[in-house]
Amino acid sequence: MSDSDKERFLPTQEFKMPKMGESITEGTIINWLVNEGDSFEEGDILCEVATDKVDNEVPAPASGSMVEQVRKVQEVVPVGDVIAILNISEEEGSSKKSTSSRKTDTSTPDQSSKKAAISKKKMQPSASKNVETKSSTFTVNENIFISPLVESIARKHHISFEELARIPGTGKDGRLRKSDLFSYIEEGRPFKFAQPIPEASGFQVPDLKFDKGKGKLVEMDRMRQMIADHMVFSASTAPHVTAYVEADLTEMVQWRNANKVAFKEKYNEKLTFTPLFIEAVAKAIGDFPMINSSLDGKNIIVKEEINIGMATALPSGNLIVPVVKNANKKDLKALAENTNDLVNKARDNKLKGDETKGSTFTISNVGTFGSLMGTPIINQPEAAILATGIIKKRAEVMEREEGDSIEVRDMMYLSLSFDHRIVDGYLAGSFLRRVADNMEQFDIKRKI
Repeated sequence: MSDSDKERFLPTQEFKMPKMGESITEGTIINWLVNEGDSFEEGDILCEVATDKVDNEVPAPASGSMVEQVRKVQEVVPVGDVIAILNISEEEGSSKKSTSSRKTDTSTPDQSSKKAAISKKKMQPSASKNVETKSSTFTVNENIFISPLVESIARKHHISFEELARIPGTGKDGRLRKSDLFSYIEEGRPFKFAQPIPEASGFQVPDLKFDKGKGKLVEMDRMRQMIADHMVFSASTAPHVTAYVEADLTEMVQWRNANKVAFKEKYNEKLTFTPLFIEAVAKAIGDFPMINSSLDGKNIIVKEEINIGMATALPSGNLIVPVVKNANKKDLKALAENTNDLVNKARDNKLKGDETKGSTFTISNVGTFGSLMGTPIINQPEAAILATGIIKKRAEVMEREEGDSIEVRDMMYLSLSFDHRIVDGYLAGSFLRRVADNMEQFDIKRKI
């Protein structure tokens, strides 16, 4: 940097951990995007910060350069503490801010019309080109990096990963920035569909005016809004298919009823069905590891760890998914301790951020609410989710060597919703059948 450049910079300034919510008191730095000595512009993302609620991108307040990264990656920093020392360019920052303001305040109808015309032109292929050139109206970024902030905005506007990959990024190495996404939304999402269709023959989504009726208005709380966004995002991103099997849990139920008091006395832990289900699922995942995966562009990531998420109801009625880490490496005692601890923390709203992250497969026990079975929505970015129904006594025909007989058995339906992009019917059916087999072949002579 020349002497003239240095004179344009103010003395170094402290850059502090910003406040990211009313209940947020600290954040963990998960990544620095600007190295020491590097320059940046106003709005560029300096670092990514994780909280117990959501991950955030922290933008630069103005143009300048990074003098020192005071706090390192994985450090937990209280809100208001210094995380970096910056040199801020007063001339460049104010100039850019002024320019940005002029762009916003002096936009004319003619400019807006021209922008809309450009967007419309992008959506429609040229009449002189054949059908095979339609896809040339946009470029697919196959190695796109989706930051937590961009992902949260995409969820709010129901934009899939495939659509995000079509948006040109202006950040470093083609990185998709928040401003890129907002500009794309303002332009009317021209790349919403994989293949642009001529307006004359293309399907137009009707503007339906539904009569939503009248009644008491109940505003959704923040968690309910996040759940709604996550569910819509998952349903619109992954093609869901659900498979079902029926499992005979008679031996498991009898063993649990016979040993739950002794288990409590020996380990001071309640013995519910949850750790028994997790044990059976983790064992099945070991036999079918492809079910423990997620999609990354054109690549499938098969996870090394088996971390089982448990959909758990909160006192507010919302759901949260605490995670049993490395479930395949824990015995029944450890699984019971882990699940009981997570459920109790969830009900007391005391779960830590790390306890709700990193799941590779999720179980939703809809039987807890009396449901016979369910069709759960996949917890993105996982490949599948299992729903366990109510355990119900039914008369079943049992085939035995001495002949068939009708007996009262404890039966349960299992439902597996899977992402058909990466899991086919054979894998899903085989895995689901293996989970049921593990439950049915429970060793009734097992020692606690």
